[in-house]
Amino acid sequence: MSEYVILSKLTDEGRKTILENPERIKEVNKELENKGAKILTQYALLGEYDFITIVDAPSKGDIYRTVSEVTSRGAIETTTLSAMDVNELIEKMKE
Repeated sequence: MSEYVILSKLTDEGRKTILENPERIKEVNKELENKGAKILTQYALLGEYDFITIVDAPSKGDIYRTVSEVTSRGAIETTTLSAMDVNELIEKMKE
């Protein structure tokens, strides 16, 4: 499993959905988990992005497919980044 950071921006449609049904956030998280991604943590943000979600997923292909399926509905736009634990980086740098 690998960790990924998903930065999400709500579209106009997404903001409307969240205002009408705030629980939709948890429903989308459940969809991610049903597709194999484990949500490690999530925060609502103020600024350029609306949410940051840290997930663990089996592979880059799996997270790409999962995020593509969720964003295809048009409610959110995302930027997904591969992440590495700092301690793992330090160990790799020592090799």
